[in-house]
Amino acid sequence: MKIGNVEVASRLALAPMAGVTDLAFRRLCREMGAGYSCTELVSAKALCYQDKKSRTLLKMAPNEHPAAAQIFGSDITCMAEAAQIAAEVSAAEIIDINMGCPVGKVVANGDGSALMKDPEKAARIAEAVVKASPVPVTVKMRRGWDKGSINAVPLAKMLEQVGVAAICVHGRTRAQMYAGQADWTTIREVKEAVSIPVMANGDVFTAQDAVRILQFTGADMAVIGRGAFGNPWLFTQAEAALRGEDIPPLPPLAERIDTAMRQMAWAVEDKGEHIAMLEARKQFCWYLKGVSHANYYKEQIVQVERWEQLKEIARGIKRDLQ
Repeated sequence: MKIGNVEVASRLALAPMAGVTDLAFRRLCREMGAGYSCTELVSAKALCYQDKKSRTLLKMAPNEHPAAAQIFGSDITCMAEAAQIAAEVSAAEIIDINMGCPVGKVVANGDGSALMKDPEKAARIAEAVVKASPVPVTVKMRRGWDKGSINAVPLAKMLEQVGVAAICVHGRTRAQMYAGQADWTTIREVKEAVSIPVMANGDVFTAQDAVRILQFTGADMAVIGRGAFGNPWLFTQAEAALRGEDIPPLPPLAERIDTAMRQMAWAVEDKGEHIAMLEARKQFCWYLKGVSHANYYKEQIVQVERWEQLKEIARGIKRDLQ
């Protein structure tokens, strides 16, 4: 698949998710078979005001190319400037505009999926970013704001007209947040309406889901989000399914714990022990989903403060749980 002049060899991408798809997790998912990834959403205003913390979110992993840097905002001038800054700081091959984030504090400012309520403005933002960006520009959006305003198809056409190189559609409205079932029909309608590549997102929790979403929508790429929480092997499994091969089973628990610890070690390296351990409280627990008798250890993980503590917990899990 080509996004502008950028060749992406895989049909599997990791969705950008705030507070989840940090450098360490993206690095791991790329290792496991995600052929494309995107930074967490970064505030355009924060970049324009030279905020150091926002710039750190744009750091890419060594194995993370081709990839996108994602910006969000609703100020046209600021979005154009932020696209240039993000491209330079991240060295990403693509700039992605977030028009899909449903979180209250983002939409309250008219950003994220709130832009779908004003498609003309959304298109003007995209046009300004396309003109300013040194690399191709993509957009991530939802079906619409709510079930009374499903406008992904007309918005996709407008975005294509102003030069957006590819579109990712999540099959839910903003009103749904992450509840209910993703509607893949809208994604298919977007794919039929535009000639640029379309990425399909929503409810890809198994390798078979990745195959089904691509077959049903005709999309160019399956984008995996929550399905990869604590399960980066989903990319390896989906890759096998897309090739028509047998789907490899999950590795044994001990190996999964070692993988989780590699991710946490990279996070410590990247953000320092304090922040990495606070985030490990949820990230590490995801690896224990469905593991019998894991609650004793989960209770310890959600209070972890130091790397040495986490190493001790990991040793205990490998010793006591199978």
